[in-house]
This record gives sequence, structure tokens and C-alpha cells, in this order.
Amino acid sequence: MTLAAHNTSAGQNKTAVVTGASTGIGEATVRALVSTGWTVFAVARRAERLGALGAETGAVPFPADITDDDDVAALLAAVTKAGGADTLINIAGGARGADTIANADTDDWEWMYQVNVLGTMKITRAFLPMLRQHGEGTVLNLTSTAGLSAYEGGAGYNAAKFAQHAMTNALRLEEVGNNIRVIEVAPGLVHTEEFALNRLGDKDAAAKVYAGVEKPLTAADVADVVKYAVSLPHHINLDEIVVRPVAQAANHKLVRKEG
Repeated sequence: MTLAAHNTSAGQNKTAVVTGASTGIGEATVRALVSTGWTVFAVARRAERLGALGAETGAVPFPADITDDDDVAALLAAVTKAGGADTLINIAGGARGADTIANADTDDWEWMYQVNVLGTMKITRAFLPMLRQHGEGTVLNLTSTAGLSAYEGGAGYNAAKFAQHAMTNALRLEEVGNNIRVIEVAPGLVHTEEFALNRLGDKDAAAKVYAGVEKPLTAADVADVVKYAVSLPHHINLDEIVVRPVAQAANHKLVRKEG
């Protein structure tokens, strides 16, 4: 059986909640799962983009801020009313700033911790009873290679993603007795429309992140990895998947072509 055929059959009658669904890897993941037969609740703050995505793909749009307790409760109620979900895919997150610790912006650090760590905790905490009740639940956290190796100018993002990485490992230990599969996907350099722009706040600075890099990862590349991991038979757990472009051998080793 081919990988595509396997994913199609495995995805039948499966339901996922995907956060960060209005752009980038989250949006691509919604598209990838719906294309193989999944029912998907697409969650993000931007209602207009979610509505367009839902109209195009058939995903169920649900505008919500995962750091807001009331929004998380409303999402849980809506998914419960619709019959529940067996898979939670935490993609919402992001980076702000590239300052050294000596020049750290407190607001940037607090935002990164709120979204990457506390937001992931709040939505996971809310959905764990549903996933336990299902009997074969899955949680996938999209972290980053920034959570595995620190680099200069990345301390705030490093700290948030290191925390999310640790939280993922703890969750796997805590929920194994409930047969919940916990997966971590840690991408390296991914060229998306908003990540570097949101982090650096300037189009020229964002473009320099990818300058000269042949074939950086795309959002669709990472979404394919996510789809594969959650579509495998439930007894197979891909604990930690590090995915980088070939040009990036490590966070500090990136080959750029001149000209």
C-alpha cells in the first residue's frame, strides 16, 4: 500500500482540532487532513481567513484565541456538541523579536510564552478528558528546532519552545496510561508568508532570513509530516520528528548560494 493510500484509509472518520489554522503550517495542515478524509475544526483568531478556508476546504471554522479561557471553553463545547474529536494538533505559536537578552523586550517575551506555552497548555488541558474518553487519542505539538538548540538573538523564542518541548515530553509520560499518543514535530527553516515578518516586523529583514537558501521547507512540507504522523495506526508513536531543509544541517549551519 502506498503512503497516500495508507493516509486516505487511516483518515476516514477521524476528527482533528487544528490551531493556528488561518495561515502557514496550520492552514496547510487543515488542507492536508481534509484532503484525506478527516473532519477538521480549524481554529485561529482571524475569522475572515478561517471562513474562506472553511468555504474552500469543508473544514469547520472556529474563531478563537487559545490563550483566552472563555474561547477555549466555547471551542470545547462546540466540538463536544458535534460529536467530539480524537486528535488535537497544536500549531498556534510564533516568535517576536531577535534581541539579545541584554536588550530583551519584556512584551515580546511575555507574548511568546503566552502563545507557545500557556496557550498550548490551556487547550490541551481542556481536551484531555475527551481524548481519554475516546480511548485512542492523539496530541501533536508543533515546536521548533529552536526548542532543541539555542542561538544568539533567539533566547526568548528558544525559552518558549524549550518549554513547549519539555511540556510535550511530560505529557507523553503522564498520559501513556490513558493510551494517548503524544507527538512532537520540530521544524527548522520554513518559508511561510508571516513567520519571519511577524518576528522581525520588516519585509526586507524577513526576506533576508531566506535569502540564498535553496529549497527551504514550505508549510505544505511540514503539513505532510504532521498528516503522516497522526494518520499512522494509533499504536505507532513518532515521539519526536525533527524536519529541516537539506541546506540547514543545524540551527547555526545554513548554506546560502550567492548571486
